[in-house]
Amino acid sequence: MFMMKMAGIYIPKKATKIESKGPRYEVRDFIIKLGSVSIGPSFRGILVEVEYTPCVIPFFCWDLMRELLQGFMGNSVQCPSQYLQGKMNEIYTAIDTVQQYME
Repeated sequence: MFMMKMAGIYIPKKATKIESKGPRYEVRDFIIKLGSVSIGPSFRGILVEVEYTPCVIPFFCWDLMRELLQGFMGNSVQCPSQYLQGKMNEIYTAIDTVQQYME
């Protein structure tokens, strides 16, 4: 009822669409996903996601993943994200990936 009265005054905000599209590569035990990120119609950046499939504890494979990333991104890859630093000795799940996207 209230929203019906507000119809002439209040215009609901449209949901913002955040999207990443791009190729997925498998290189031996690695899965590498590249994506161009856009918010609505605007390009915002490039996303690089790397997964080392034999390992689920980041502490044991971070150095190997960093070395792979530095091979094509240079020294800009130094340490894990702040979120990941607090979970280096825990089992990594899809929820952890989502949390890092939210940072």
